[in-house]
Amino acid sequence: METVSQTEYNWTEIAADLQDLLRLKATPVGMKKYASTEEMEAVPKIRRPNKRYLFDQIVAQSVRLGFTMGVTAEDLAMKQCGAILGLMPQDEDFYSGEAMDGVWFGTREDSAKHQESLDVIPYGTYKALAISPLASGRIQNPDICLIYGTPGQMILLINGLQWVGFKKFEWSVSGESSCADSWGRALATGEPSLSIPCYAERRFGGVLDEEMLMAIAPADLVKGIEGMKKLSRNGLRYPIPPVGIQADATESLAPIYPKWVQPN
Repeated sequence: METVSQTEYNWTEIAADLQDLLRLKATPVGMKKYASTEEMEAVPKIRRPNKRYLFDQIVAQSVRLGFTMGVTAEDLAMKQCGAILGLMPQDEDFYSGEAMDGVWFGTREDSAKHQESLDVIPYGTYKALAISPLASGRIQNPDICLIYGTPGQMILLINGLQWVGFKKFEWSVSGESSCADSWGRALATGEPSLSIPCYAERRFGGVLDEEMLMAIAPADLVKGIEGMKKLSRNGLRYPIPPVGIQADATESLAPIYPKWVQPN
């Protein structure tokens, strides 16, 4: 894959590779923070909200409709979204647990513990954010990319990331507000971050019942794609064809693990 520089990639090619390797139903998108509203509004064909949305809805309009969307704190309908993104302060009110007490958690203490557990971007580090389909190339150097897919698609992307420089991935599940486990964690740490989208992401953000979300930096996405290409040459590709739960597995296993398969 041709890389123009450390921060500029051939996004048309990357999007095509993702489609070829994983056959994604949802559009892969890129997300970028901006120091000012003016910088964000300079993104080509940017759309600004004309009503208050949850950030889940902003993401969905890019993923499901192909829009390039730009937001500031004033565009968001709820503090939870804005504080996780770092567009609103993580103040005493945010950490008190009052908002979710009796809604998602049985005690104020548990609700406060939930808030404390969330991965968030520090408040005041930027002013605006844009999100756009990768293939459009409107955001040339996104901070992270968002990939929605099935568990089968996600495990192959993870396998691709592990092809070279293996590491065991460990991810969190915060329950409601799981956007903190995906784009919150990825923007805060730069690490690939897999999440099970929560109730709000599915109700307001249109996330399908079978979908998971990987938030990942461009360099890691390129690494994962290159790894998946190597796996594909070994016959390890998506879709994964089932052998059958009562079939003799040796025929399928022998070409892959010739030293391990039990002889007939």
